[in-house]
Formats: sequence, C-alpha cells, structure tokens
Amino acid sequence: MTTDTEWQLTRTFTSTSGDVRWDRLGHAGRPPVVLLHGTPFSSYVWRAVARSLARDHQVFVWDMPGYGTSEKAAGQEVSLAAQGRVFTELLGHWGLERPLVVAHDFGGAVALRAHLLHGTTYRALALVDPVALAPWGSPFFRLVGEHSEVFEQLPSVLHRALVREYVGSASSRGLHPAVLDRLVEPWLNDPGQAAFYRQIAQADQRYTDEIQGRYGEIGIPVLVCWGEDDTWIPVAKGRELAALVPGARFEPISGAGHLVQEDAPAELTAALIAFLQQPL
Repeated sequence: MTTDTEWQLTRTFTSTSGDVRWDRLGHAGRPPVVLLHGTPFSSYVWRAVARSLARDHQVFVWDMPGYGTSEKAAGQEVSLAAQGRVFTELLGHWGLERPLVVAHDFGGAVALRAHLLHGTTYRALALVDPVALAPWGSPFFRLVGEHSEVFEQLPSVLHRALVREYVGSASSRGLHPAVLDRLVEPWLNDPGQAAFYRQIAQADQRYTDEIQGRYGEIGIPVLVCWGEDDTWIPVAKGRELAALVPGARFEPISGAGHLVQEDAPAELTAALIAFLQQPL
C-alpha cells in the first residue's frame, strides 16, 4: 500500500460544471485508458493502479467537479447526470473516441450513463464495485441527503470525525492513516464541507433507474470486479450486474471491501491488465 504524497493533477479543463483537474501518465501513442473514481473519493485512489497501467498504456486520470482538487462551488451541479455530461466533454477534449475505461463506484454510473445516454464509445469497460443497480444508498447516505443543509452547519471537528469514519468504512482491512488523511482532506475546509454534503444531496437513484433497463444493450467487452467483503454494496449486486450485461465477466476479489484499490491493489491491477490486454 502506498500513501504517495506526491500525487498531483497538473492540468485543468473548464467543463459545464466547473474546472476539472486532470493529468496523463504514460507515453502518447499507447492505448488510452481512462480511470473514473467514485464518491466520496478522488483520482488519488487510482494512484498505484494508474502507474502500473502506464507501463503499457496512456492513462488519463481526473477529479470530478466537486471532488478532490477540482472546483467546488455553491450551487454547483455535481449529480450523476452532470458528471456523465462532463465525462463526455472530457473525452472530446482529450480526442479519445474508443478508450478503455475503468470506473469505480459512482464513476461506474457516470461511465454507463455516458455510454448509454450520450453515445460515448469505449473499446472495453471495467467496472469496480459500481453504483449501478437499485436500490442503493445506505441509511446514513439517505439521512444526510434529506438533511444536507443541517449537516453543512456541523462544527468542523464533528464534520471531520464523521467524514473520517465514513471514508474509513469503505475499506475492509483498514486504511493507512496517511491514506485516510489524504482522502478526507478535500472535504475539510469550508468549501469542502459544503461540497461533501452537496454531492450526497444530489445523489439520486433515478439517474441509475434511467439506464438500468438498458444494460442488455451494451455490446462491448465488460469486466465486473467486486470486493467480496464490500459492506457498502454487497457482492451479490456484482453478480446480478454481470448477468444483465451480455458476455460480461465477473471477477470477485477476496479480502477486499468497497475500496478495492486500497485493500487489494495487486489483485485488482492483475485482473485489469489481463482484461485490458486481451484481444478486444
């Protein structure tokens, strides 16, 4: 497990939902791979996987609007609908027509919406514990969503404790303290605290309900990876999703919770490399 304090995104794209920080690893001309993070995370969770994939691919990483080092602003739209549009805009900005796409959690829904609703084309799609099937959202998630304006007013010390506990629960093995610090850091100043509750308030199952009935239309190679110890979204959802996508392959990862990238980075990277390098 690497804490990696040097992970930085050095480039900026101005999207319809605010400035997006992004970067690219690997050499131009190699097959492009785009990595999408989930909520309440950032591209930081992909650091080890991204560097491994960059040996044979050109890897694009980004923080969604309202997350990580990207813009956080009052009134900002950061819903799944908005993120799907932004991802489509980014692919155009990067000039990528058929990239390989790897998406985790909320990012899985973003990639699926962009493909099914906005016509983005992928060479192949790997989904890692994605938000894709109803019902989703824990009791805590729903409580915060219904009372986000109240939670925004929490004293900073209580907010910090809540976010640390919530983020930490995504790992079955427990996060290194420095990793946990890095994951919660974007949410701890005043704009970050408001942004944390804003993204939960705008998380609505209707955005996956709109596409769930269309998973049978997906005609590209799909890999579904899932941490067997995921307490946020049960592994049974992974098997259910793989059964809905024609030809999809299901890859359970033992000893991993929802944050597979942190709990089992080597196992996840091996599964992704095998999938991405097969003839597609």
